[in-house]
Amino acid sequence: MSQLSDIIGNTPLLKISDKIYAKLETYNPTGSVKDRMVHYVVNKAFQQKKINRDSIFCEATSGNTGIALSAVAASYSVPCRIFMPSNMSAERRQMMRSYGAEIIDAPPNDFEAAISMRDQFINENKNAWSPLQFSNPDNIECHRIVTAPEIHRQVIGLEKKWCAFIHGSGTGGTIEGIRQFIKNSSLDTKVCMVMPAEMPHGIQGINDGKDFLASVSCMDDIITIKTDDAIKRAKKLARDTGIFVGISSGANILASEKWLEHNNPGGIIVTMLCDRGERYMSVYNS
Repeated sequence: MSQLSDIIGNTPLLKISDKIYAKLETYNPTGSVKDRMVHYVVNKAFQQKKINRDSIFCEATSGNTGIALSAVAASYSVPCRIFMPSNMSAERRQMMRSYGAEIIDAPPNDFEAAISMRDQFINENKNAWSPLQFSNPDNIECHRIVTAPEIHRQVIGLEKKWCAFIHGSGTGGTIEGIRQFIKNSSLDTKVCMVMPAEMPHGIQGINDGKDFLASVSCMDDIITIKTDDAIKRAKKLARDTGIFVGISSGANILASEKWLEHNNPGGIIVTMLCDRGERYMSVYNS
């Protein structure tokens, strides 16, 4: 097991306002929520002997999963190949290359093409292994048995009622895992999905082609956010709090504020600050 596993999760639940709290996932070793899923899936695959030191890690990604997988590949001294749309941020690419990963471009915004390229690579290389983030039920399992109980304990520690969970869907693993935990625990907690208001959009990390693992029909609400508004909200959070986060985090905070405007919860809303803002500098300054 990689040493990185010891410092993943148990991230702070940060107070944004009286009724909005956010998991500060930037505390994870590569700075995003994707560290949780990648390490969970990789460690489980090693335990089940599906991968070994001769494996080649590969994945289709918009960035954060690729960064997390590149880091864990480096920790195991195995090669890593990343397939991603060519218009994802330059900073994300630089981070993956810093860990030693090779990046192969798919057409802009074309996650289906990136997935097809990954699948072709797997078929042509017997040592290739992928977390298959868009289809692997272990992605959901990670957030159902690890992330969701962690949030639940923290809310109980605050002596608050958990009224809503609001989050965007990239693979759908996080929101679906947390939705299943809420349902299985019979909690009176609404689960609301954040989606881009326009297509194509620039909220990197959500709505990557489609919703994949998330059961959209089971969500209590869908909240749409414009890319420019998400960027502005992320920048405002940095100026107001000194916490610099990515575009999807801005979308999550803004969606939580919009939901709060139309509802009067007796407790708190929980959302996610998915990653650090440094990996979007080229976008924020354009």
